[in-house]
Amino acid sequence: MNVTQHSHASDDRSDVNIRPARPEEAEHLSELALRSKGHWGYSAEFLESCRDELRVDADRLGSNDYPCFVAETNDGVLGYYTLEREDASTVELGALFIEPVQIGKGVGRQLMQHAIATASSIGAERLVIQGDPNAESFYQAAGAVKTGTRESGSIPGRHLPLFEIRLADNVGNKS
Repeated sequence: MNVTQHSHASDDRSDVNIRPARPEEAEHLSELALRSKGHWGYSAEFLESCRDELRVDADRLGSNDYPCFVAETNDGVLGYYTLEREDASTVELGALFIEPVQIGKGVGRQLMQHAIATASSIGAERLVIQGDPNAESFYQAAGAVKTGTRESGSIPGRHLPLFEIRLADNVGNKS
């Protein structure tokens, strides 16, 4: 898969390049995920309990069933996302994390638009998202509809919002 994007939307960072992640970046991306999740004020104990679930799998990076793309500038990686194929028509957004100092600056929106385009390009009809409760408005702004909740893979008894984007509805939508 060779989807690369340079975004030039007026409210996005125009110096951001989105490219496939490299296996040697897995540990850095895993730590970025923890920093990003920490932005929401979670305790150190909570973040530690999420560590395994947020780990980027270096062995799967670059495979067709685990697309992972990073947003970067000359200053380095600003964020990333992963996709995971659930079945022939469904892809799940496995992760979308941004360096805390970049949150609110359009990098997440650029990655989300790229993820939607990537999911469409691999033939998915819908993109499923299990989001952090603090990111609910972000996913809804990206066109996701809340469909329910799912139990956290890290914290038994904690339920997270579940969203869906019908990709056919987003074809040609380059907002």
